[in-house]
Amino acid sequence: MRWQQLFADLQAQFEAEEGAIEQAESASRTRAEVGASGLADRLRGAEGFPLVLGCRGAGTVAGVLVEVGADWLLVEDDGGRPTLVALAAVRSAAGLGRRTAAPELIGEVRGRLDLRRALRGLARDRSAVQIVLDDGSVLGGTLDRVGADYVELAEHPADLPRRSEAVQGVRAVVIAGIAVVRTVTSGLD
Repeated sequence: MRWQQLFADLQAQFEAEEGAIEQAESASRTRAEVGASGLADRLRGAEGFPLVLGCRGAGTVAGVLVEVGADWLLVEDDGGRPTLVALAAVRSAAGLGRRTAAPELIGEVRGRLDLRRALRGLARDRSAVQIVLDDGSVLGGTLDRVGADYVELAEHPADLPRRSEAVQGVRAVVIAGIAVVRTVTSGLD
């Protein structure tokens, strides 16, 4: 009887130690996984959910997170207006909950879908935009060209289409200084 009790006690101790080791390994593994994930991965887990972003220069940007790119986020506000946010401008994000996407290996194609490519799409669409720089400056007009590290903005009133008589000037804007880009709905519709 005593031997059975001794073996039962030893078995219980062994199982308790084994459980503690597994729990410690699990916690360590979780910390390592979180440590390997970047902000884009954390935000990717919130796609389709409302967020409130604190952005350098632009202040608060709120809306549903539509997509996360290599270095940008696409957020849609309550009115359905899309806002392109440079990931480098994001200083805080609220509304994330517990969702985190697994760290994503950026493939060659996805890696090229950076902020510059997104800005090229806006230039191609000839949409009037409002650009908020990381210092809080606000510029308006139409993106004409996108270079390697800058965009050319034809500055004109938001309520006028981009026509040569409406253009007040052309400004080169460094892409690294862009915090937020919003499409502007003109009063022409």
